[in-house]
Amino acid sequence: MSIRHVLVVDDEPDICELLEITLARMGLEATTATRLEPARALIAEHDFDLCLTDMRLPDGDGLDLVRHIQSERPELPVAVITAHGSVDTAVLALKLGAFDFVSKPVDLKQLRELIDAALRLEPAASIAEEPGDDATPATPDDSPLLGQSEPMQRLRATIHKLARSQAPVFISGESGSGKELVAREIHRLGPRAERPFVPVNCGAIPGELMESEFFGHRKGAFTGATQDHTGLFQSADGGTLFLDEVADLPLPMQVKLLRAIQERAIKPVGGTREIPVDVRILSATHHDLEKAVREGRFRQDLYYRLNVIELKVPPLRERRGDIERLATRILQRIGEQWQTGDLELAPDALAALQGHGFPGNVRELENILERAATLCEGPLIRAGNIDLPANGLGTEPTPGAEYGEPENGLDGAESALDDQLAAQERQAIATALQQTGGNRTAAARLLGLSFRQLRYRLKKLGIE
Repeated sequence: MSIRHVLVVDDEPDICELLEITLARMGLEATTATRLEPARALIAEHDFDLCLTDMRLPDGDGLDLVRHIQSERPELPVAVITAHGSVDTAVLALKLGAFDFVSKPVDLKQLRELIDAALRLEPAASIAEEPGDDATPATPDDSPLLGQSEPMQRLRATIHKLARSQAPVFISGESGSGKELVAREIHRLGPRAERPFVPVNCGAIPGELMESEFFGHRKGAFTGATQDHTGLFQSADGGTLFLDEVADLPLPMQVKLLRAIQERAIKPVGGTREIPVDVRILSATHHDLEKAVREGRFRQDLYYRLNVIELKVPPLRERRGDIERLATRILQRIGEQWQTGDLELAPDALAALQGHGFPGNVRELENILERAATLCEGPLIRAGNIDLPANGLGTEPTPGAEYGEPENGLDGAESALDDQLAAQERQAIATALQQTGGNRTAAARLLGLSFRQLRYRLKKLGIE
C-alpha cells in the first residue's frame, strides 16, 4: 500500500515541525510550504491526499487556498488551522468547502482524529454526477432515497458532496418528507459511517431532563441520579448527532448547545470539568427557523452555527414521477412484513395517488398504502372503493402545511376526538384478545374483522 501524502501550509516553524512529527508517527509523508503561492504550485504538481493549512499566511490566507482547491482540485480534502476563538472564520471556511478545522493550540488527539477521518473519505470518482448529465447513474441499490426525478437526483448529488465535509448541515423540509433519511445518508456516505448515528427528537425530551439527556450527569448530581449517565453527545462521539425538530429547543438549552458546538466539549450535570467530544452535528425541523429567529424564539448565533449549509428536501408533490417507484417499494415491504404476498396498484389507483397533493409527503403515502393493503381483498389495490377511497385524494395541500400549521380552527378538537376514538378501539381490541386468550384469529372474528384488518389496527395503535 502506498504512503499517503499530506501538504502542510504554515509559516510558523514550530507548527510545521509539530505537524510533521505527528504525521510521521501516523505513517504519513509530509510536504511543507510557508506561503500561498508555493502551496498552489505544489498542489498543481503533486497528488496529495490531504491539505492542512493555517489561516494566516504571509501572502494571503487559508481561505484563499480553500477557494483555490475547491476550484482546481475539489477531490482534495482541506482542513484549516485557526486561532483559538476564531469560530466565525472557521465557519466561513466550512461554507467555502473545507473538510474541517482545528484550533490553536493544536490538540493532537483532535488533529489525529481529523486526519483519520479525512483519509477515510471515499474516492472522489464515486461522487454522483450533477443531474441533467446523460451519465447520471440510477438510484444506488443501497440508497434509501428512491426516485429518478430531477429534484431527487440533485438531492443525492448534494448529499454525496456534503458527506465529504464535516460542516454542520441544516436539513429543511415539510413534515414526512424524509429529513432523517437524508441525515442517515449523509452519515452513511461519510468517513464517520462506522461510528454511531444518534438521532434525537428535541421536542420529545422534557425541559427539566434536557441538559442531562444531552450532556449526561454524574452520580448524586440531583435527586434520583443514582449512577453516572452518558449523554447523547458522548454516545455520538466520533459519529453524528442528528437534532430533529431543533426548533423545539427551549432558549436556555440553546445557549448550552451553542457552547458545546463551539468548544467541541461538554460538561455533564454535576461534573467539574469539560469533556472533549468529536461529533458532527446535523439538524432538521419542519418549522420556519428563520421566522423563529425573527420572533426571538430561536437564537440567531445558534442558527448560524447549525445552518452552515442548508439542504432542502423536496416535497412529494414536486416529484410526482417518483410516486410509482416509491409505492412499489412500500407495497413490497408491506407484503414481506405482513406475509401477504405480492401487492400491486391498479392503473386507476396509481393515477389517484399521482393526482394527490400529499401534504403529509412520503409518510402519508405509506399510511395510505398500509390502509389499502389492509382493506383490499386480493393482491390488486383499486381506486374508488374501500381499497383506496377517491374522496380525500387529488387535493392540494393547504397554505401553511409546509410548517405544520393547523388547516383550520378545529384542529385541536379533531385531534382530541381522534384520541378518544383510538382509546375506545384499543379497549375493544384488548377485551376481544382477553376473551379469546390472545388468539388473534378468534379475536378478529369476534370483532367482525379480517385477520389482516386486525393486524393493521394492532400495528397502528401500538398494541403488542
